Amino acid sequence: MHKRMGEAVARVARKVNDTVENKTDSLDLASCKLMTFPVGIYKAMRSVSEGIHRISLANNELKSITSRFVTTFSQLTELNLAGNYLHRLPEEIASLLHLRAIDLSRNRFRRFPEPLATVPALETIDLEENEIAEVPTDKLASMALLRSLNLRANPVGPEVRLLVRPLVPFELLLSPEEPIPKA
Repeated sequence: MHKRMGEAVARVARKVNDTVENKTDSLDLASCKLMTFPVGIYKAMRSVSEGIHRISLANNELKSITSRFVTTFSQLTELNLAGNYLHRLPEEIASLLHLRAIDLSRNRFRRFPEPLATVPALETIDLEENEIAEVPTDKLASMALLRSLNLRANPVGPEVRLLVRPLVPFELLLSPEEPIPKA
């Protein structure tokens, strides 16, 4: 087990070093078995964090994203958090003024993460395969740049199905309705 853990830590360190040395605009820490975002990465990436525009933390074991993460990587345009154990987002997510796409599919959200409704540049939200039943339709309708909201494989209520164009200016993706079983 220690050997596997050491390999995972080394893989994360390699990916972070690669991003820092090559001054790339993305950090890919997908499938690294992360339970939290490693604090050491903040220090290691201090010199390049403003230049990071895309981060993937998909398919890890994250239960939360901290406000420090959001404020450190304030220039993000894309954030992939698919396949984790997230159930809420910090309020500071609203400070990501350039965030255009967020993937929160295959997580544990029971409610629509309302801080997303205040992210000004957000165009795409993927919430497929969560446990969301309620959606703040009034807040979504006021999101000027939102173009696509994926709520497939969520137990959304019937009122969400009424959100059709021209009421909302974005594409709403839902799973087909289940036929009502006959008694």
